[in-house]
Amino acid sequence: MTYCFIIPCYNHSTTLQATVDGLLGFGLPIIVIDDGSAAEHGARIRNVCGQYADVTLLNQSPNAGKGEAVIAGIRHAKDQGYSHALQVDADGQHNLDDIPAMLRASQQTPTALVSGRPIYDDSVPKARLYGRYATHVWVWIETLSLDIPDSMCGFRIYPVASFCDLADRVRIGRRMDFDTEIMVRLYWRNVPVIFIPTRVIYPEGGTSNFQVWRDNVMISWMHTKLFFGMLWRSPVLLARKFAG
Repeated sequence: MTYCFIIPCYNHSTTLQATVDGLLGFGLPIIVIDDGSAAEHGARIRNVCGQYADVTLLNQSPNAGKGEAVIAGIRHAKDQGYSHALQVDADGQHNLDDIPAMLRASQQTPTALVSGRPIYDDSVPKARLYGRYATHVWVWIETLSLDIPDSMCGFRIYPVASFCDLADRVRIGRRMDFDTEIMVRLYWRNVPVIFIPTRVIYPEGGTSNFQVWRDNVMISWMHTKLFFGMLWRSPVLLARKFAG
């Protein structure tokens, strides 16, 4: 089992340095994907990545979305022979101290998708917190289970082979719909999903790439597709549920 880090980055050049510095101590290669950042951010991203031999920078232009960046990064990881990729957002929200627990869970169940289960402090915007619950409910319907308590956290370890096989066969949402859709579809494929509680913060002065109207429309369409996808899979999902 060989691991690497994947960091999708869009205009988060001011927080990327701290994120990379926090990951270097784990001794794993780091793949940063610049998702068409503005010129001034792109220059800073190149500067950060250029400091370290173990950091690879991939560029995609124009901006194509977080999902596209993660897919590009994990396909590169596959080409380099890595079996697992740990996705970390570049905005400083994730608690890197929980990485050892995530790695242990992945090593114990190599076929699993291991995801953080967020524990928020008072920094979380209340609209974002409450909005997540709508997606939680839809995911429980789409999987006919309560096995996925949170599908939106971008702090997770993917088994590269399962990820790439799915991404090669199905068009996954490329933007803010990506994290939820790929988790549900991997669950449909009987990929185990393991959750590790993790503290998530919203740093003061941080920026969000969430665009309310565009991304909510995409997320609504994603849930529509997943709901109808669940209907014809429901016999298999129910059989799996009752089989334990």
